[in-house]
This record gives sequence, C-alpha cells and structure tokens, in this order.
Amino acid sequence: MAEFDTSHVKSIVLLGHAGSGKTTLAECMLYEAGLINRRGTIAERNTVGDYHELEQERGNSIFSKLMHTKWRGYKINIIDTPGYDDFVGEVISALRVADTGVMLLNAVMGVEVTTDIIWDYTEQFKTPMIFAVNKLDDDRADFDRTVAEAKNHFGNKVLVVQYPRQQGAGFHEIIDVLRMTMYKFRDTGGKPDKLPIPDEEKARAEELHKELIEAIASNDEFLMEKYFDKGELDEDDMKMGLKKAMINHDLFPLFCLSAERNMGSGRLMGFIDNVCPSANEMPSQITRTGNILPCDANGPACIFVYKTVSEPHVGELSYFKVYSGTVKSGMELENETTGVSEKINQLFMVEGNKRINTNELVAGDIGATLKLRNTHVNNTLHIKGKNYELTPIEFPLPNMTVAIETIKKGEEEKLSVALHQLREEDPTIIIEHSQELKQLLIHCQGDMHLAVAKWKIEHNHKLEVRFTKPRIPYRETIRKMADASYRHKKQSGGAGQFGEVFMRIEPWHEGMPEPAGLNVRGRDTYPLDWGGNLVFYNCIVGGAIDTRFLPSVLKGVMEKMQTGPLTGSYVRDVRVCVYDGKMHPVDSNDISFKIAGLQAFRQAFQQADPQILEPIYQVEVLCPDDITGAVMGDLQTRRAIVEGIDAEGHFQKIIAKVPLAEMEGYSSSLRSITQGRAKFKSKFHEYAAVPYDLQRKLIDEYSKAEKEELV
Repeated sequence: MAEFDTSHVKSIVLLGHAGSGKTTLAECMLYEAGLINRRGTIAERNTVGDYHELEQERGNSIFSKLMHTKWRGYKINIIDTPGYDDFVGEVISALRVADTGVMLLNAVMGVEVTTDIIWDYTEQFKTPMIFAVNKLDDDRADFDRTVAEAKNHFGNKVLVVQYPRQQGAGFHEIIDVLRMTMYKFRDTGGKPDKLPIPDEEKARAEELHKELIEAIASNDEFLMEKYFDKGELDEDDMKMGLKKAMINHDLFPLFCLSAERNMGSGRLMGFIDNVCPSANEMPSQITRTGNILPCDANGPACIFVYKTVSEPHVGELSYFKVYSGTVKSGMELENETTGVSEKINQLFMVEGNKRINTNELVAGDIGATLKLRNTHVNNTLHIKGKNYELTPIEFPLPNMTVAIETIKKGEEEKLSVALHQLREEDPTIIIEHSQELKQLLIHCQGDMHLAVAKWKIEHNHKLEVRFTKPRIPYRETIRKMADASYRHKKQSGGAGQFGEVFMRIEPWHEGMPEPAGLNVRGRDTYPLDWGGNLVFYNCIVGGAIDTRFLPSVLKGVMEKMQTGPLTGSYVRDVRVCVYDGKMHPVDSNDISFKIAGLQAFRQAFQQADPQILEPIYQVEVLCPDDITGAVMGDLQTRRAIVEGIDAEGHFQKIIAKVPLAEMEGYSSSLRSITQGRAKFKSKFHEYAAVPYDLQRKLIDEYSKAEKEELV
C-alpha cells in the first residue's frame, strides 16, 4: 500500500530566471525535511538537483530534475527547472504535471525576461502560483521594487503574504501578514523563532493583512458575507479562500526568502502542504475525446509520460504522472498512441540522480519507470479496455538552425542514432534531412541549447561532430515574359531522338489574364511542395506536337524548376505556355521532349529577368528599455526592417523583418549585447527579392562551385 494517499501528495515546480535560486531553494527544502543532512551549493557542485556533469561544469541548471520530500504528513514532489529560455521545453513539460508553481524573483534584478516568458505558460496551464522573492540578504535587494514590478507584470492578483523587516546583509526577520507573526532567524538560518510583530511594523502589517483578507473574501461569496458580518476572517478561512483562489488562478501569494542562508523555506513548505492544492483538488483531466478523468486512486489506471532520459548502461527512464488509479509494478498498460502494451517492471521515486524502488504510485503522484520500448514523451498509458488520451504538451518552435556532420567519414549511421536519441529526450529539438539543401539540420532554441546537444553527442555517443552554417533555401522566379525554343536531336544508329519545343514563360500571380496571342487548349495549376505554383498551358495548334508528349515537356520543366538556373534553388510562381514545336514520326519519344522542355525552359528563364528570392523571418525581441537602442542597432546591421516597438509590461518588444541569411549567430550575439537580459523568437514570414549586388554575388558563387565540381 502506498505510504501517502492522493490528498497527501503535492507536486510543485520551481520556476524563474537563471540565477534566481531555484536549485538552492530545492536544497533547503530537502534539508529542512531531513532527507539530506548537509546543504550542497552550486559553487561546490554537490547539490541534489544539479548532479549532471554538464550542469556542474557550467554552473547552472540545464535539465528539469524530479526530487521529493516528506513534510508533516505530506509527500511533496519538487521539480527544479532551468532558467534559460533555451531549455524552455524542460519548463513546459514540468508545468504540465505540477499542481503548483513557485516562481522565484531575484530581489536584486526584479522581474526578468525569462520570468515573463515562463508566466505565459503558467497562464496556459492555469497553474496555481506562488511568488517567492529570493536573495533578500543581498545588499542590492529591493523588495518593494520587486513587488511593484510583479504587480505591474502579473496584476494585482499578486498578494503580499510576507515582507522583510530589513534587507541586505542584516536580513533575518520576516513579517507574515497571514499569521500576523514575525519570524526571526539565526545567522545560520533554519527554524526561526516566532515573535510578536514589533510596534513600529504593526501599521504596515495590519494594512497588508487587511488587503489580504479583502482580496480573499472578494473571490468567495461565503467568505465575503462572513467578512461583512465579523469584519475579520480567521486563519482557516483565509487558507480555504486562498486555496480556492489559487486553483481558479485568481490570487498569487508572495513570500520572502534567502535560500542561500536557508531563511523562509520552512514556512513556504508549510504553506504548500496546508494550502496548495493536491491533484485531486484541481480540475479533472479532459481526454482528447472529451471524457472526464477524475484524479482518483480507485479509478482506472492512467499515466502521462512528460519526460524521457537515456541513461548509459541502463536504457530509457520514462518520467510520468499518475492521473488516475494506482499503478503497481508488474502491471501491463496500453499505450493509446502506439497501441502497444507495455509492462511496468519497476517503479521508482526519484531523488535527483537516485532511484528509489517502490511497489506502487497513487493518482496525483509522479515517478519513473525503465525500458518502455514503444513509449515516448506525450504518450498516455492506461489499463486495457479504455481509450484515454490526455492532452499532449505543445512545445515551442525552434529559433535557430545549424547543419551537422561527422568529422570522420563512415559514421553517418551512428550520428543518426545519436540524433534520434537526442530527439527522444528533447522534443524541442527537430532533426531534418533536407533534400533541398543536401544537409542534415538541427533546429533548436538557441546556442546554449545547441552546445548541450553537441556535448551529449560527443560524450554519450563518442562521436566527433562539427556544426556548419546551413545553406539558405533561396527561391528563383522571373520578372518578365520571354520566349525560347529548343530542338533536341540525337542520332546514334537505329532509332534516334528528336523533339522540338517552343515555349513562353511569364511571372505568375493570382488573377492574371489568359496568355495574349495564344490559343489556349488546356490549363493545369500545380501547387509546388516548396511554395508557389507552376501554371502549365497547352497552346499547341494543328497538332505540331502530339498531346501525349506534353506530360514529358512538363516533366522536363519541373525537373529544371528543382535546380534553378541561377543558384540551383527551387523555382516558383511561373506560367509556362507550350505553343509550337516539331516531332518526328519515328525518332520522337518521351525522353526527347523531356530534354527539349527542360532546355527551352532554362533558356527562357535566363532571358526573363530572373530574380532570386530570400526567406524573410519575423523576429520579436523582448528586452528592457535601457538596451533597446543596442538591440535595434544590431538588427539594422543584419538588413532588418524594424516595423515597430510595443511596450509589454516594463519590457520593450521590437518587431522586425530579418533575412534568414543574416540571422546566423543572432542568439549568441543578442545574449552578448544584453548580458542575457533579452529573448527573441522568430518565424517564417515571406520570400522577398534579394538586393541586386547580393544576387550577383550568389550567382557568381554558384557558377564557381559548379565549375569546381566539373574539374
């Protein structure tokens, strides 16, 4: 039987910008609960959370980590997450399974960019949230400014439950306006003394206490009536009201911390077990078919896999949350996505890099299992006879692309295996074999994300790889009409080859009139896989070319459109009219007219004022006001067209259109310019004409490369 029932299991996720103190807080929580007898530190590289070699090397969290602790009759699952948006996938997957989020704010820096980005996801998931202002022992700490920024960004739903009596090196007293008590800590932190609020703080504490009561009462009719009758709410009423408001995403209580000195973590844990909701108090899961799945340990077993990790010499470790029923070792569950039955051979509770065997996990709990061969992130597993499929996690699109290749030849297959495993572990990485660019591409979130991928490939798979600049997927088109003809004639004994084609090509656009001066006998539009259209007209009069040869002419045109005459790029938005030609009663065949069509198109294209088009991306940069000028200056060196600047909270959002060719290295450049205080996202917008001098350069480079290949 499980040690804790569903109502006594809480799952929290620690969130915040890099350096806000999430890993240090997790260490305090484990220490306060007695699971560890010494608090590790980032500097000493011995925390339970940041156990990975790469994290210890870099000094910051890269992967989300599952830990758990026992506190006053409750089991608290703790998921520590990275603070850089390069690793946002780790944050989103953790949020998907958490019952409450704890957002840490750095009292020195206030609300930072990543905090805003993460907040958007908490709004999507409607995760109950707690704010914790950390680093109040820093001499540069400013609690009031941090709270003001939090209210500015996230609204007046942010409620002060605690405030510091003093800040900086002398920080050791916290005034709690929910309990109307002052906590006084020793220099070493730990368990505080509970004291009356000093006279000089009573007015402020009572004002904040009243604000807290009124906010809680305003979200519950029963409590509002009670407040009007008595002019007060007792602590139990306030806890009940806070829990309900947090579940509805209506109120966000704010606490004080110095995780470094272990001050305030115990009170935060007490609030988590007393007030924060268990999974069975949260709204039930809705399956993709619309069924309601209550979080009930006695219901049908159903789990959701939110993360996988490949462990050397062990295999894949699948992390999951039990959303219904009780999962026991030896149980067989069916994967709704793959239809494959999976046996749960082992169940684990996880403590950083340690796995603790357990026989069962109840609804609401989080755990892990090994060697689910056909199960991946976002899969739902359930008992046979059900068809539950829970809502999958939607991961963000990539912001950066590089080409990858092995340094040693002959290791391409090993690289494919490594990349497949990389993708299994991290769904925010997309692997693409680009036939167009003839490159193997990695799409990811940024340069830090890419560095981690490279480290994994080299250390886990013992492969030497290099990243190269991805080729740009240019397009070619034309700007005026041109006519051309080509005769293909070949005689080499026996049946020969003969085909002659007269062709007109024009730039195509929607709604253009029919070809002037030609008799249209047939018209077909072919949407192209790479964008745009080819419109093909049969304008043959008098049977100059038999109709059965027109598909071959079209095939020749299409073949040349896949390797455009200027740079070998795809051709788009062209209208082709075949209006005359000649054939031979014996020597004409499909291959003859295919070659004639291809060459006639090539010649006409060169005479039709050809134009190279480049992909343009819409880029949005979120940054503080004081570095907006530097960010815009950098964008302008990249041929960007800045379309506007919008205020978003106290950040500025710069919106620009930037050629993809100029986006190389932008992630690292932006981080360097802004010291990591800005973030960006990008998406494809359109194809646009390249400047004349760049077109000339691209054509010359392609011609040179073609000549070198022939040598």
